[in-house]
Amino acid sequence: MVVCNGVSPFEFAVACEVFGSDRSDLGVPWYRFLVCAAQPPPITTQAGFTISTAHGLEGLRRADTIVVPANARQGENVEELLDGLRSAHGRGARMISLCTGAFTLAAAGLLDGRRATTHWRQADELARLYPNVRLDPGVLYVDDGDILTSAGTAAGIDLCLHVVQQDFGAEVANAVARRMVVPPHRDGGQAQFVDAPLPDLPFAEPFNETLVWIQGHLDQPISVENLAQRSAMSPRTFARRFRATTGTTPHRWVVGQRVLFAQRLLETTELPVELIASRSGFGTATNLRQHFQRLVRTSPHAYRRTFRVGRAG
Repeated sequence: MVVCNGVSPFEFAVACEVFGSDRSDLGVPWYRFLVCAAQPPPITTQAGFTISTAHGLEGLRRADTIVVPANARQGENVEELLDGLRSAHGRGARMISLCTGAFTLAAAGLLDGRRATTHWRQADELARLYPNVRLDPGVLYVDDGDILTSAGTAAGIDLCLHVVQQDFGAEVANAVARRMVVPPHRDGGQAQFVDAPLPDLPFAEPFNETLVWIQGHLDQPISVENLAQRSAMSPRTFARRFRATTGTTPHRWVVGQRVLFAQRLLETTELPVELIASRSGFGTATNLRQHFQRLVRTSPHAYRRTFRVGRAG
């Protein structure tokens, strides 16, 4: 694992726990784990304490797998680090980024044309800085063969356990997960954790009131023609202005708001899924499950089990 000043202690600790702890009792030859400093040690973490290691970037030259944790894109010797990553990947090393470590791989050009993810809060920035990356901000991790990337924080655990499963099989990965007291696999993606409020629209925007009206009438049929009429526009003008302002189509925005409303009902009520589907405008539970799975990457039942307000435990 290569670390720079500003490294996140959590992702650093995840990689140390999964790959650096002695697991020889599991009956497989475990990893030889090195922490390599990209700048002269000691390395200062986000939390203020320091990491001292005897290994520098020369360690990248003999690594079969390289882990880049969150915020490892800061500090000195950036070009030397990026060159080391390119060289390692060129000779066949497997590359793993945790959370915003994806920025480092992207800066090295290793994610160009590749599917990848990062923390949802930094996804827009990654897409802007590195438009050639095929970014998927809704998943917990992406396995693109020799390059693997994870979403934020705890998703690093999911990816590291996935790597263990690849290398040693499900039984060993499950044993490591039990020792860490975490599930070996989590349903869904990071979309279920994304804070998605209403877009911040100027008060004078002609369809601002229309968006508020939509939220109060999600259980009713909503068409572009109806919304355009409420906004005193033609359907074509309304659709064009809507996309320019919100970045999406009226239909997709309405579906997204319906899913958000369904999420709130799943979190705060014990209503059956069928009734939630009706109240959120999906009509049937099947329709709700289809859109929920597509946008939130999990089922309504699994989402409720995870986020139900006041649940036991």
